[in-house]
Amino acid sequence: MKKRIISTLNAPTPIGPYNQAVMANDTLYISGQIPLKSENMELVQGDIKKETQQVMENLGYILDAAEMKFENVVKSTIFLSEMENFGQVNQIYSSYFENKSAPARETLAVKTLPKNVRIEISMIAVK
Repeated sequence: MKKRIISTLNAPTPIGPYNQAVMANDTLYISGQIPLKSENMELVQGDIKKETQQVMENLGYILDAAEMKFENVVKSTIFLSEMENFGQVNQIYSSYFENKSAPARETLAVKTLPKNVRIEISMIAVK
């Protein structure tokens, strides 16, 4: 297996012992992203749509660093602190994909997330 660490300064630096993403052969595993701005490591808060937008931008920067796009994504996992935010999150998330080629996905409600954010999304993409 060929393993390569993917990293970009455009996305937030990891806040623990992990990498932004790992490329294993032609498969990219992206660590969960929260609504942190990379330039100042400050959280986007107060509007779940803006928070989701920041998460998706962070994921896009990582995909770009691996020379991929959202169309390469085959699986997403969305973690929400409150399932009542699902509709608004889905509205922003879905704007990054075409329905006919959207990835597989699950959405989970969890008790807490890092830094007490309301959303985290991880992805798997294939070249």
